[in-house]
Amino acid sequence: MNGIIIIDKPAGMTSFDIVQTIRRRFKIKRVGHCGTLDPLATGLLIMLLGKDTKLFSKFSTFDKVYKATLELGLTTSTGDCEGKVLRRCGVDNISISEIEKVFKEFMGEITQVPPMFSALKYRGKKLYELARLGIEVPRKKRQVNIYDLKICDFHSPYVDFYVHCSKGTYIRTLAHDIGAQLGCGACIVKIRRTLLGPFNIKDAITIDRLDESHIRNWPS
Repeated sequence: MNGIIIIDKPAGMTSFDIVQTIRRRFKIKRVGHCGTLDPLATGLLIMLLGKDTKLFSKFSTFDKVYKATLELGLTTSTGDCEGKVLRRCGVDNISISEIEKVFKEFMGEITQVPPMFSALKYRGKKLYELARLGIEVPRKKRQVNIYDLKICDFHSPYVDFYVHCSKGTYIRTLAHDIGAQLGCGACIVKIRRTLLGPFNIKDAITIDRLDESHIRNWPS
């Protein structure tokens, strides 16, 4: 069984949970995914089956679009609302014009330090495995591109926003860095991936409705 499946991942499941579900449902071993989504995240997850798992390197280069919500005044260990609270700060004095100004500073090519709670590896160990043990290791800075970043709604302390970014961009890190620039801290409370390269969330299927008819062929 070969092909791709466009999944709309629900909150609460890891990307690997989706892999395991598909393996069991279709009785197939070779299953992979492109662009890991955190358990908190929902939305577009591309699954690769059989010989099409070799397409991973191609699919991993695609740009991505997210719709997300950050909470001002809250800094956590993971960069999202599921982590340990490190700091709380009042935000009544922060205006939408200040947020818009800071958003503009993050447009274009920026530098990010990958978070400890990520699937990147350090000496064979995934960073999130080390983070859960309370171990922090050096991470190399990386250049990423933010092609578009705009506020959709502001209802303090929450900022709904849209971001179109390059591969390798961590939205949790983006929110953390925006919060740091504002001086109050911030973390992600909601995130949904809606586009990945040519793939749109409109074409995705939920895991509970998935069957073999949703397996697509990718042009060779």
